[in-house]
Amino acid sequence: MNPIIKAENLGKKYQLGPTETVRPTLREVFKNSVKSRVKQISGRKRSRRPSVWAINKISFEVQAGEVLGIIGPNGAGKSTLLRILARITRPTTGRADLYGRTGSLLGVGTGFHPDLTGRENIYLNGAILGMRRSEITQKFDEIVAFAQIDNFLDTPAKRYSSGMYLRLAFAIAAHLDPDILLLDEVLTVADAPFQKKCLRKIKDANHEGTTVLFVSHNLTSVQELCSRALCIQSGELRDEGKPETVIANYLKDVSEMGP
Repeated sequence: MNPIIKAENLGKKYQLGPTETVRPTLREVFKNSVKSRVKQISGRKRSRRPSVWAINKISFEVQAGEVLGIIGPNGAGKSTLLRILARITRPTTGRADLYGRTGSLLGVGTGFHPDLTGRENIYLNGAILGMRRSEITQKFDEIVAFAQIDNFLDTPAKRYSSGMYLRLAFAIAAHLDPDILLLDEVLTVADAPFQKKCLRKIKDANHEGTTVLFVSHNLTSVQELCSRALCIQSGELRDEGKPETVIANYLKDVSEMGP
């Protein structure tokens, strides 16, 4: 069976240090050009900015209908991996192929236009997924009911609280029939009842055939929801297998590292 997601040798390197936030002036361009020329003539090497690999040499496959949990400490590279899969970030090395319509929830407000209303953002996100307007309209009432934002539907999204953002973003991602659903650690900003509601919806979507990648620090949820798990540490894939085994190995590593 061909995988629905295939990641091969994925790596992402970031340059450290300050970045340009404004366009340089003509004088600065001339000054930098002169400096560069002087270094070439004098034989001085350019100082290289330090870099870091957020993820490095990660390869895995996901079969259609799987729920894959991704665990690991903060800064391990989990979110970077999902952003690459969602085509938000371009990898430095390797490639990732996804075979199907992909919905994602990678951060509160991600994919929303702040000046558009909740209603308009529903149609915008559906269009991004490649859906026809009639398809989105069929799902519209279900999305609004799940998100519980009826009174704010025609309010610009920039006026939403983080909780309202999350409710609507999750409702859109989960109800617009994606073949693949990418979920980062975003449910932490939701209250307990809505978290349970989201977890039930993830299960329902999976039962209907949606493949789910679920990044979470909630190991109980990973063990409950997922059929397989990956553990990423220091940007590398350290473990893969049944959730209970991967979680046990991860907790053992954490306890051995100490406080």
